[in-house]
Amino acid sequence: MKTYRRRAREIALQALYTWQLAGGGAREILEQAKTLEGYDRCDQALAEALVGGVLSRAAELEALLLPCVTGRSFGKLSPVERAILYIGALELVAHPETPFKVVVNEAIELGKSFGGAEGHRFVNGVLDALAAQLRPAEGARARPPAGARAARVRGARVAIH
Repeated sequence: MKTYRRRAREIALQALYTWQLAGGGAREILEQAKTLEGYDRCDQALAEALVGGVLSRAAELEALLLPCVTGRSFGKLSPVERAILYIGALELVAHPETPFKVVVNEAIELGKSFGGAEGHRFVNGVLDALAAQLRPAEGARARPPAGARAARVRGARVAIH
């Protein structure tokens, strides 16, 4: 069962997808979002905050994302990937109450549901890199020490500190 917040992110994704393809102002896009299936069963305040926040800060969010989008042009990403990245970047910047792991996981789930075959992996990498820049203290608490990561990568059963 989807949570109200997951539905809100889905509504925001659909609204931002439409915005990228058809344009329009914030008021128009928000009004269209209210007509989408599932809007009545979502965290409407979150959906509106995400859509409104992305629309008002798109240039700032794109500037934050660009260094993390390696090997691709931001403008050539699919509209779905861009919308997911905008939502994730906005949540990392403007919603510190949402743990970065939740932000990244929700973006991955959106990518799996709406994106291309491997798009969710790309989204994961970009948002992980952005989270490391924007929330370094939170990331440090959530990640094991470098030696432990290296040991796991080599297949060791015991973390080396």
